[in-house]
Amino acid sequence: MERNMNELLAAMTLEEKASVCSGRDFWHTQGIERLGIPSVMVTDGPHGLRKQRASADHLGVFDSVPATCFPSAAGLASSWDRELVKKVGVALGEECQAEEVAVLLGPGANIKRSPLCGRNFEYFSEDPYLSSELAASHIQGVQSQGVGASLKHFAANNQEHRRMTVDAIVDERTLREIYLASFEGAVKQAQPWTVMCSYNKVNGVYASENAYLHTQILKEEWGHEGFVVSDWGAVNDRVPGLAAGMELEMPGSGGSGTRAIVAAVQSGELSEEVLDRAVLRILTVIFKAVDGKREGATYDPEAHHRLAREVARESMVLLKNDDNLLPLAKSGRIAVIGEMAKRPRFQGGGSSHIRPTKLDDIVDELIQSAGIGTTVVYAQGYVLDRDEEEERLVAEAVQAAIAADTAILFAGLPERFESEGFDRTHLRLPDNQVRLIQAVAKAQPRLVVVLSNGSAVEMPWLDQAGAVLEAYLGGQALGGAIADLLFGDVNPSGKLAETFPAQLKHNPSALNFPGEGDRVEYREGLFVGYRYYDAKNIVPLFPFGHGLSYTTFEYTSLTLDQNQMNDTETVNVQLSVKNTGSRQGKEIVQLYVRDVKSSVIRPEKELKGFAKVELAPGEERTVTNVLDKRAFAYYDVESKDWRVESGEFEIAVGKSSRQIELKESLVVRSNALQRKAYTKNSTLGELLSDPQALPIVQTLIAQSPFGAVTEQSGEHALAGMMAAMMQSMPLRALAAFSGGAFTEEAMNGLLARLNDESVASRT
Repeated sequence: MERNMNELLAAMTLEEKASVCSGRDFWHTQGIERLGIPSVMVTDGPHGLRKQRASADHLGVFDSVPATCFPSAAGLASSWDRELVKKVGVALGEECQAEEVAVLLGPGANIKRSPLCGRNFEYFSEDPYLSSELAASHIQGVQSQGVGASLKHFAANNQEHRRMTVDAIVDERTLREIYLASFEGAVKQAQPWTVMCSYNKVNGVYASENAYLHTQILKEEWGHEGFVVSDWGAVNDRVPGLAAGMELEMPGSGGSGTRAIVAAVQSGELSEEVLDRAVLRILTVIFKAVDGKREGATYDPEAHHRLAREVARESMVLLKNDDNLLPLAKSGRIAVIGEMAKRPRFQGGGSSHIRPTKLDDIVDELIQSAGIGTTVVYAQGYVLDRDEEEERLVAEAVQAAIAADTAILFAGLPERFESEGFDRTHLRLPDNQVRLIQAVAKAQPRLVVVLSNGSAVEMPWLDQAGAVLEAYLGGQALGGAIADLLFGDVNPSGKLAETFPAQLKHNPSALNFPGEGDRVEYREGLFVGYRYYDAKNIVPLFPFGHGLSYTTFEYTSLTLDQNQMNDTETVNVQLSVKNTGSRQGKEIVQLYVRDVKSSVIRPEKELKGFAKVELAPGEERTVTNVLDKRAFAYYDVESKDWRVESGEFEIAVGKSSRQIELKESLVVRSNALQRKAYTKNSTLGELLSDPQALPIVQTLIAQSPFGAVTEQSGEHALAGMMAAMMQSMPLRALAAFSGGAFTEEAMNGLLARLNDESVASRT
């Protein structure tokens, strides 16, 4: 329906405009009946719809309507499958339509800075490129159904400890390249109807009042067209928040926010134009939801359950498979051990807690998949609600394992170990589970461990298990998915979207997490996840991108469509991938970029492309990735822009961050303007790296005492020493050591010439 939003705005009173900027209640926006402005519902996601029957609950205490519980983001990201993630979004949008929900609160695109973060199950990855690509697909799927998504939590919300008051201190380059980049691609590609601001401060300013984040970056730089909504209870001071670009306060404040805005406009503290812009953004989204509403909408719960099963098996990661223990034969005797096989951990805790439409019984699904030729017996092994070992249960489990051909042991993290609202303090499984694994392993060498957890865990027992399947929090259809994978009805194809450290102390944030008091410093900078393990040459338990298959893949013929390019161009990277095994399977091809020689600190390599390809035995296909400027750029704080340094870059493709199969070189030429003026403290190394300044400075050095010493030294070590010294020597040092040959006046003249020619050559 055509509407003139400006006319609608003009008809509103000041009080009405202010009221629209606060929720009506816990889950609804404020409507204005006399103007035909409806109230619409927003509710929790992101991996399922949590529409509550009660009115005021954010952490899952009250009952909610049944909805499909898909795998949480930690697992979903391990699919590395954009189209599959989009399918999940479509299904979520269909369920929102059926329940008359206008905006689904998700997905979460925060970076997994530490594996201890209690909400990591709800976030995609430690890598911003992978995270932003999957978040974009999720949003596109939801919004294709006429339902809005709310990208969260913006920004630097990487822990639950003191999440409402903590100040995240992050240098600007790290913020841009890691923590904001995780949101940037999703905003630009998918235009989420809303972005949710986080509770915490960012560099001293509450996110809810952060104009740099919400106005300068999100709206002006990235072009976000929707509105910013507070996380529930994240508003610190309503008027500065609105001025900063945080349009909607949730939940409703009982009128206090409205009164504060009205008073601020009347006193001149807040411009009414700022309020008008906020109201227009909110109204635009409300009427998008109205226009997208499908009367009488329904969905097929069984079809969505089948999709949840497909998604779960695509998301699970085969971490280990010694001697091809998996897939299991559909014959003989199998012992299923562990209370998690009967009380599965299939979702995370807190605001994303879903009431599933149905829930697979893992043991029943294993029996159905195994068929009549297999005997399946169950032993509890441990009590899920406590950590103490019960000798009777362990003994029963050991006996069941001894009597079986294979033991499948279900272990993982109870909800009390990880949830929204608190962080973990260690990476260990409960003690009784660890001791059970060790006891069963001694009795039965054919041991398969299936893990259900929302983030990385330590595995001191890893050498004792023959196979390990990381099921993450696999959603309501996890039982069928696990059975499909263990018996080989489907080939495992998931790969880790996060690094599993061998020990917590190896994690780059370990010394600065969760901070002191209300302050946490991101001292590891850019070196998050695999970037750190690469830089320090630390061997992780399992690297980023790792995942095994029941078949094998060969990579060949890596080619670039050009081996030199300007940073305004793109390059096509192609390679051939062949299934060299005997089973159909999917392979995730990962593309990393390395700046061979950089003047700034950069990671060893960074993920800049990926593709998931399905191949029959013997089939070969070409995989293509397209790289643009951002694949080679770093964020230059001084110029406040993305910059590429001219030089050689290495293009590497592999099966994980640590298993690189092929490499090629590419020379990239930067077309960036030289924004930095040379001064007397500019180093000779900087000047020599500038093609325009190079001949001038070379002549100057040759005429200086340093040039004479270098020439007399020839190939002697002294020549190399002098060359190294001059790299970091400021220009003023030539004047100081020239004995009057290079005066200060001459230096100033040289600087004027350098700066003039440097600018002129680039305009």
